[in-house]
Amino acid sequence: MNAIADYRTYPLISPLLSVQQHPDLIEVTWSDQRRSPFHHLWLRDNCPCPVCVYSVTREQVFEIADVAENLAAQHAEIDESGALSVRWNDGHHSRFDPGWLRAHAYDDQSRADREASRPQKQRWVAGFQLPVFDYQAVMEDDATLLQWLLAVRDTGLTQVRGVPTDPGSLSQVARRISFIRESNFGVLFNVQSKANADSNAYTAFNLPLHSDLPTRELQPGLQFLHCLVNDASGGDSRFVDGFAIAQALHEEDPQAYRLLCEVAVEFRNKDRHSDYRCLAPVIALDARGEVAEVRMANFLRGPFNMAPELMQPYYRAYRRFIEMTRQPRFQFCQRLEAGQLWCFDNRRTLHARDAFDPASGARHFQGCYVDRDELLSRILVLQR
Repeated sequence: MNAIADYRTYPLISPLLSVQQHPDLIEVTWSDQRRSPFHHLWLRDNCPCPVCVYSVTREQVFEIADVAENLAAQHAEIDESGALSVRWNDGHHSRFDPGWLRAHAYDDQSRADREASRPQKQRWVAGFQLPVFDYQAVMEDDATLLQWLLAVRDTGLTQVRGVPTDPGSLSQVARRISFIRESNFGVLFNVQSKANADSNAYTAFNLPLHSDLPTRELQPGLQFLHCLVNDASGGDSRFVDGFAIAQALHEEDPQAYRLLCEVAVEFRNKDRHSDYRCLAPVIALDARGEVAEVRMANFLRGPFNMAPELMQPYYRAYRRFIEMTRQPRFQFCQRLEAGQLWCFDNRRTLHARDAFDPASGARHFQGCYVDRDELLSRILVLQR
């Protein structure tokens, strides 16, 4: 019986030493003396045989509801290749590679080991050492590409230099990750001062620290801003790590942090042809209770709509968050020059632009979005 492998490889950390059967589970002991329980339902649910997994797509076709409720292991052993072999009471046979089994073990120590090895966000403040990458290396060398994408994932702010300044060059860089996410501003959008603007970004105004498209149910994950020409005075870029500010707020003002996590507010983006609205909290937590997203653009926010007793405390919390984004201790500032581009996590890193004088020279940036899922997928494929 052959197993259908997924696209990853699982090194043998420790061989299987022994197997012990219990009424509802099989307990294995590894050569390093770790003991891991595997419930019958879990093992049967993850059987990798060709009957349970389609070999072409490597996706499961079996569902746990397909077996009887009295499912039990009739016999379990370590076979001649070192794999866990299980014969079920309905006649089905499952075989589990020990590398795969150890990688998915759910005893307390194995789960703790996986948690400890999980990629950690590197929060940053003023004085941040910006990760900088060369365009040619990113385009031609997958090892450099992986380093860049890991930096985007872990720090949320990077720069690529030596990019051609021809309009449209940005799309080639972005597609080194994946396809570009189109919005009502287009596939590539031009950031330059223009009459009859449909966004404050297309003016010469100062833009306060914000995330793009907080009016969408899913904010774009990555944002690219590529400088084609920047001869105007002013217009420097400013960034803050929204995760670092959320952490500091949690430590310095827990009540304000809780309100920004729990109370949803409406963000709106309306022009002559579209009207986007999203009700969401400023700080969103993931399943682990960790900050997963910061949603902020004061110029795209509707009036607060909440219980009267929350209004005053919420305004205090909201004001505190904005004040913190303005504090020099959190800000990274740099002017973007022609041939350089920013790539940052739009759901984490808030960005701003100082006002500039359009009469002093030309200023033309191009931007685009790629979803965070595409970044994470590309990293995993490159790591294979």
